[in-house]
This record gives sequence, structure tokens and C-alpha cells, in this order.
Amino acid sequence: MNRRKTPRSRAPKGRSRAALGPRKVGPENFKHMIRVTVNGVEREATVEPRLLLVHFIRDVLRLTGTHIGCDTSNCGACTLLLNGRAVKSCAIFAVQADGGEVLTIEGLAKDGKLNPIQEAFWDNHGLQCGFCTPGMIMTAYDFLRKNSNPSEFEIRRAISGNLCRCTGYQNIVKAVAAAAESMRSAKVTVTARRR
Repeated sequence: MNRRKTPRSRAPKGRSRAALGPRKVGPENFKHMIRVTVNGVEREATVEPRLLLVHFIRDVLRLTGTHIGCDTSNCGACTLLLNGRAVKSCAIFAVQADGGEVLTIEGLAKDGKLNPIQEAFWDNHGLQCGFCTPGMIMTAYDFLRKNSNPSEFEIRRAISGNLCRCTGYQNIVKAVAAAAESMRSAKVTVTARRR
């Protein structure tokens, strides 16, 4: 058995290791400065590389609308938009969002007016306990930007990555369909006014 010795780090010639001072080993030396635009506001923080985006949003920025359900990306309660795409924030490190743009449930309402998807969830009783609701709404928001006239099957497929333990999904599907209709009507109204 022939083992190779690995070289040890050595102090420069003429200086002992002790003369260099204590080695800096600790979590504070591994932190990263990140800059993320969250709901239109640029935010900056120093974070550990292992900090999940969901914990950055909730614990560092104190935006608690994004929920933590499973920490395994199965339930979808932590869904938000990162660079325009719905993602499960419990499966992404905060440092991966550096330089990116994040939209959370708190950022959907504009000037105190709910987004049409939020209104549709309210009007169609698309929630019960409300725990899954932010993730469902953010998933629906991303989906409806891509498909403004979805079928019931397409809606069910789009929200299939989000779990709800209360409603049985009927009212959630109704809410997403109503939101799609409302958003299409709003586009027609805006287009008609411009002519």
C-alpha cells in the first residue's frame, strides 16, 4: 500500500505558523453579499451560502406571505416568481437569486388593489385554511401569463405541483378559471378603449 502524503500548508520562510495569527475558519468567512430585487425594491443582505431562498424571504426580509410547508419541494406552498418563472423557493439557495428579480404574494397587489387572481380566489372561495393559497396564487399567476384561456384540464395540470389538504381543488380550479376570464375581459376593455 503506497500512500501519498498531502502537503501541509506552511508559513512563508522565516515565519512560524503562530506568527501568522489564528486561522480564519468559521461561518462568518463564508457569507456572501447578495443583491435581489424583491417586489420591485432592491434589497441587499449578507447570507450564508446554504440559506434557502424561502428563509431569506421570510426571515431576512420579513415577507411572511411565502409559506414553508415541506422543505422538500413537494407541496408548493413556498412558490414565488424568480426572474419571471414560478419556482419552489425551498429548493433554491438565496445566493442563486443574486442579481435576480423575485415576486412574492405581497407584490401582486398594486396600490391597495388585489390582483385579479387574488380577487378570484376570494370571490370563488378558492381557499379554506389559506396555507397553500400564496403558492397556488403565484403558480396560477405564472400559468395565466402563458395561457390566458385554459381548459379545466390545463388548470389542474398547472397546479398539480401544489398540494391543498382542505378544499379538494374544486374551488381553486374555479378561481383560476374566473381569474383567466377576468383578465381576458380586462384586456378586451383596455384594447377597446385604445381604439
